[in-house]
Amino acid sequence: MERPCAWKKYTPQQIEELEELCRGYKKFLSENKTERLCVKAGIKMAEEAGYVDLETAIAEGRELKAGDKVYAANHGKDLMLVNLGTAPLEQGFNILGAHVDSPRLDLKQNPAFEAGDMAYLDTHYYGGVKSYHWVASPLALVGVICKKDGTTVDINIGDKADDPVFTISDLLIHLSSEQMSKPAKDAVDAEILDVIVGGRPVKFDEDDKDAPKEPVKQMFLDILKEQYDVEEEDFLSAEIEVVPAGPARDMGLDRSMILGYGHDDRVCAYPSMLAQINVADVERTSITLIVDKEEIGSVGATGMTSRFFENTVAEIMTLAGESSPLALRRALARSRMLSSDVSAGFDPGYAGKFETKNAAFMGRGLCFNKYTGSRGKGGSNDADAEYVALVRDIMDEAGVDFQTCELGRVNAGGGGTIAYIMAEYGMNVIDSGVAVLSMHALWEVANKADIYEAYRGYKAFIERA
Repeated sequence: MERPCAWKKYTPQQIEELEELCRGYKKFLSENKTERLCVKAGIKMAEEAGYVDLETAIAEGRELKAGDKVYAANHGKDLMLVNLGTAPLEQGFNILGAHVDSPRLDLKQNPAFEAGDMAYLDTHYYGGVKSYHWVASPLALVGVICKKDGTTVDINIGDKADDPVFTISDLLIHLSSEQMSKPAKDAVDAEILDVIVGGRPVKFDEDDKDAPKEPVKQMFLDILKEQYDVEEEDFLSAEIEVVPAGPARDMGLDRSMILGYGHDDRVCAYPSMLAQINVADVERTSITLIVDKEEIGSVGATGMTSRFFENTVAEIMTLAGESSPLALRRALARSRMLSSDVSAGFDPGYAGKFETKNAAFMGRGLCFNKYTGSRGKGGSNDADAEYVALVRDIMDEAGVDFQTCELGRVNAGGGGTIAYIMAEYGMNVIDSGVAVLSMHALWEVANKADIYEAYRGYKAFIERA
C-alpha cells in the first residue's frame, strides 16, 4: 500500500495553483510568528471573505441563519470561523482544528541584566525545544508590552531587512572539550539561553553619584523608551517571544519545499482557514478552530481544554434558535473533526527511528494518524475504523493524495494533539496534517505538495463530511 509521490500527477494548472497557495502561506508564515499575529491575520482573512464578528451579532440580537458567516476570537490567541449550513445545527458540524503556538523562548517578567559589558534578556523556553538549537543564530523579539494605562505596544524587532537582530552566544570550539563530552540535552543549559541585546554604554560622568550601575543595560532601556515609550517595569506585563529572525523561503533547487519557522502547526492552520473561507455554501455547518497552548498541554484560558469552543457554539446555536442544552450536546456529539497537526516526516538520516510502512514521506500528501500518543498509545485519540473509512472515501472521491502514518517506531517516543480533548464530546476525530522535517527546530521543512494536498483535503472534508 505504498503511496505515490503527489508531484507525479500534477497538471500545469495544478502546479500554478500549488505555487499560488504556497506564496500566500510563505507570507503568512513570515509575517505571523506569534499566536496573536496569526489570529489577527486570520480575522483579516475572514472579514475580507464576509465573516462578521460574533460579538456584533450578539449585541444586535441578530438571528443567524443558513449562509451566515461569523467569527469569534478569544484573548487574541484563539479564533473560530463558522459558516452556517442548511442542516439543523443539532445534526453536528464539520470541524477543522489546528494550533498556532510554536516552540520558542519567552522573556521572563524581569528579564534585563548586564554582564561582561553586554546587555541581556533572560528567557524561559516554551514547548519542546533542544537548547543547543537556539545558540549562534539570528533572533527577533516579537510580542506585546501592556502598560498600566491600558495601552498595548506592539514589538517586532529583527524581522525586517534593516532591523538589528539578536543572538545567544555559544562557547567557542577551542574551549568546548567538556561541553562536547556532555549529552546533547545537557550541552547548553536552558538557564543560560540569554539573548544579547546590547554592547554600548550610555555616556556619563564617572564622578556622577547618579551614574547608572549598568550603563549598557541602561542604553538598551533608553532606546526602548525613545522608540516605544516603555519602561523597564512594563516588562512585568509583557508577552515577548524570541523567535528566529528572517522570512520563510523556498528550499531546494527545484523549489519544492519551504524552510521556515513555525510550520508546527501553522502549516495546518493556514490551509484550514483558507479552505473554510473558500467554501461559500455548506449543508453541515463548517467550523475552523485555531487555538493556543497545544505545545504545553492545551492548558489555560486559550488552550483547547478551555470552554471557548463550547461557549461559542452555545452562543451561535442560541442566535440560530436552537438554544436547548440537549441540542448543544447532540450537536457536539454528532460532529466530525480533522484535528490538523503536523506529523514526523521520514528522515533517511535517522531511518532507525521510523517504521517505513507506517511513516509519513515528504511529498506523498496529507497525513492521517489514526492514533498518536506514546507507550501503548497513551494519551491518544484512537479514531474508530468506521470514521477512518468515511475519511478515506471523502479523500478518494476528491482525488486527494493522502497517506497513513504514525509518529515514529513503537516506543521510540511519540506525541499528542488536541484530538483527544475534542473526542471527549463523543464526536469522531482523527489527526491529519503535513509531514515536517526537523520538527521543533528553529527552521522546519515542509513539502509544497503536502501543503497543497492538505488544503484540498480540508476543503473536501468541509464540503462532504
